[in-house]
Amino acid sequence: MRRTKAVVRRPLPGSPFNKFAVTPPPLEQFVVEDRVTHDKYGLGSVVGVEEDVAVLVDFGSGTHRIPVPSSKLFKL
Repeated sequence: MRRTKAVVRRPLPGSPFNKFAVTPPPLEQFVVEDRVTHDKYGLGSVVGVEEDVAVLVDFGSGTHRIPVPSSKLFKL
């Protein structure tokens, strides 16, 4: 049996698969006293910030450390 050579496929100009990767939106920056909401804990305010790692949020019932970016934490 003959082995075939691997051929580099050239992209077709009208192909939908030629789309470049979409750049993600910039990360939200939290500062102390920001009002936030969390899907599980509800409304709260930021009491501490660990740069690009986590935020400490007081939700009234307790303080929780939320790692960022989090899909459940939103700035109001």
